Amino acid sequence: MQVNVAFLSSDVGRLFRKRFAAAARPFGVTGAQWRMLVLIQREPGINQGAVAGWLEVEPITAGRMVDRLEKLDLVERRHDPADRRQWRLHLTATATDLMQRMAPCAQAVISDAVTGFTPAEQDQLVGLLGRMRMNLSEDLTLEAQDG
Repeated sequence: MQVNVAFLSSDVGRLFRKRFAAAARPFGVTGAQWRMLVLIQREPGINQGAVAGWLEVEPITAGRMVDRLEKLDLVERRHDPADRRQWRLHLTATATDLMQRMAPCAQAVISDAVTGFTPAEQDQLVGLLGRMRMNLSEDLTLEAQDG
């Protein structure tokens, strides 16, 4: 029986989201909010449209999530200097502190996921997943050019 890579990888992603959501709960944020904070941490100044695309939600949903994070003093919106109609998202000092406190929880989730893997297997897994992501991303780039 052939294992369906798409189903398996999707299920692994679902289980990661579930574990991260449980780990985030004691910190007063949801798993989706944590993912948004991680994205903004990695890409300071990202706009809401890009966040919506990355989280695979509608722009209005991403906007509401930003509203909630703004009320929690975790995210701030800044005008885009090149386009005043656009908002750029940045973490606040409160969020930076929260992310530092949550980092060990993230590492624990990942460590649980790779329990029993040798360091070489972990490196191989990351490499293979990276190549798979690149292959799938290239297809999307080609489709966008053709469309």
